[in-house]
This record gives sequence, C-alpha cells and structure tokens, in this order.
Amino acid sequence: MKTGIEDKFIIKDGKKLRYGYTTGSCAAAAASAAATYLLTGRCPEYVSLKTPEGTELFLEPVTPQRSEHSALCGITKDAGDDPDVTNGITVFAEVEKISEGVRICGGEGVGRVTRKGLEQSVGDPAINKVPRQMIRDALLAAAAEHGYTGGFRVTVSVPGGDEIAGRTFNPKLGIEGGISILGTSGLVKPMSEAALIDTIRLQISQKAAEGQTDIVMTPGNYGRDYLDSLGIEDPVMCSNFVGETIDAAVQSGIERILYVSHIGKGIKVAGGIMNTHSKMADCRAEIMAASALRAGADRDTALAILDTITTDESIEILKRKDMLEDVMEIVMEEISHNLSRRAEGKIRIESILFSNEHGTLGKTSGADACLEEIRERTSQDGK
Repeated sequence: MKTGIEDKFIIKDGKKLRYGYTTGSCAAAAASAAATYLLTGRCPEYVSLKTPEGTELFLEPVTPQRSEHSALCGITKDAGDDPDVTNGITVFAEVEKISEGVRICGGEGVGRVTRKGLEQSVGDPAINKVPRQMIRDALLAAAAEHGYTGGFRVTVSVPGGDEIAGRTFNPKLGIEGGISILGTSGLVKPMSEAALIDTIRLQISQKAAEGQTDIVMTPGNYGRDYLDSLGIEDPVMCSNFVGETIDAAVQSGIERILYVSHIGKGIKVAGGIMNTHSKMADCRAEIMAASALRAGADRDTALAILDTITTDESIEILKRKDMLEDVMEIVMEEISHNLSRRAEGKIRIESILFSNEHGTLGKTSGADACLEEIRERTSQDGK
C-alpha cells in the first residue's frame, strides 16, 4: 500500500533520500484507527492522516485488539532514509470512551518529563504539543464521522521505547522511561539538521527554566573532554551550529555564554562563519594566514600557513616564528567580535580556544573570570 510520501525526497551528496513520518504521525493515525475500531467494531485497512505541513498519509494499522470498553491499534514508523533510532518501532494507541473531551496519556515506552524547560510540564508524558493536537484532531474526526458525541481517553505506548531512549538525548534532557512522541511537520526529513537544532534549543530553554543565566557551549567531544579537565560538566553541545545556539540563548534570556572550542572549528568563527561544518566553509588556513599577516608575519610565513592541511601544522609554524601568542590575540578579538555581533550585543560571550596537542591557545579577556564563576556555580548546584 502506498503511504503518500513515495514522491517526497531530497538529493544529498548525489543520493536520493526518502522522507519518512514521525512518531507523532504514528500516534495520531493509531488513535484514529483505534477510535474507528471501538466505535464501529471494524478495524480500518488504512488510516488517512493529513500532516501539519499538508501531506496526506495513508498508514496501515497493525495488531488491532478490541474489548467491550476499548480498542488498540499500532502504526509502524518508517523514518525514510533518515538514520533515526526509532525507525521500525510500533507506536500503539489504546482508546476508551469517556464522558467528554480528549485525555491523552502516556503508557509503556513513552518517556515522562522530570525537569523544567520542556514543552510539557514535569510529570507529564513526553508527547509534544503538535502530536497532541494531531491526536486530538484525529479522534474528534473519527467521532464526527461515526456520530459519537462523547469523549475519549487515549494511551500512547511504544514497546521497547525505554531501551531505545538510551540512544537518544532524552536522558540528558530529563525525560525518563521512554522515547518522546515528536514532530512539528508530521514528516521526517532525511538527514535533517532541524532535529539537532531543536535539541540544542531544548537544552538551553531547560537550563534557563532552571534559573541558569549562563551556559557553556562547545562543538563536540574534544571540547567536552577539555571542559572536564577544567571541572566543568554538562555543556551545551552545539555541534557546528554556533549561530543557532547563540540565537536560542538570546531567545531563552541567557545573559552570558562561555564558548569553548578546538581551534579546528573555532578558527572559522574568527572569519564570521557561524556554521562550522566543512561542507559549509573550510578556510582555516586562510584565516590563520590573514591573522598572522596582521600580527606582522612575512610573506613566506603566510604562504607556509596557506599550504597546511591542519590547524596544528599552522600552530607549529607560528611557534617556530615565536608568533603564536600575538596571532591568537588577534584571533580571539575576531571571535569575540563575531559572536557578539551574532548575539546583537544582547549576551556577553567569552571564548577559549584549545588544541589537543598544544593545550590552551587563546582566551578572551573575561574568559578566566567567567570560567571561575561557572565552576563555582556548578559546584554549589552539586551540593
């Protein structure tokens, strides 16, 4: 049976990648099927579901069950060609009649919120706002179609969701016991960066909701290891999305950021690059050479830097010329300027650059004080 998204795809690196559909779409379609089964005694062969972005899906219910008071159906998720850990899971919805309204509950394998700052309140099932509305709309449509005027209680469950959640960001975000029911468009865009950016936003909004006014952000594991050595835990992992992370911090009311990066990515920020993925821009040698010229390097030194493959090679050249400190001072000034410009001056941002081989390379003027205040705050939070 066709699902309605056979012709939806993107081209990435020369490959044709299929779209899929979200856990939110699965839950809404499962609820629609279960409600129809409960009200009519017949499980539909397929469910028609209009996603928030306008695509009509045709999804097949699986494992239908019915008793006198309830009905249950599942929808198996197809994430398309996205490397989604929830691909192939079955999202179930058990529907019961109640006197009025729609009550949405979380069952087995659906996480529960344990920390502030997420879409749902502490103690509620991790079923996000858009999927909740999709479920509600699907149930009300089924009721109208079959002349039912009462309400529904629907329990969404995902067998195995607890185990799968361990491979997601849920434990870090404070969602325990299972996966989240997600999706704002109803569709999964293959290799989507939006999901990662949404996770970054959630981390920041959560910290703000818990009263934090400052955050530490770092691109990846190198930065996390470096911060561990400084006694700083739980940074926001911004990946390549420096600009989007700053935007999210501004929107959440964060007042100060400490940006800590390996020079391989951080040097790009000195050139005003706010997405540091190599496919977006790779002008590390050019920025290093320009900074060296500004620090007084001669032509041969600049050309030697331009011929390097890695930033560590550039650092070795600058160390031999006894210019590393002067060049890093210029680099840090540019990083500070570009980060502040992205934040439109609404957040104070300090920065540290390091190399795995050479250690700390440069700091902005207020970085040490910022680091010490954050270290003190985190140590007090841990008491």
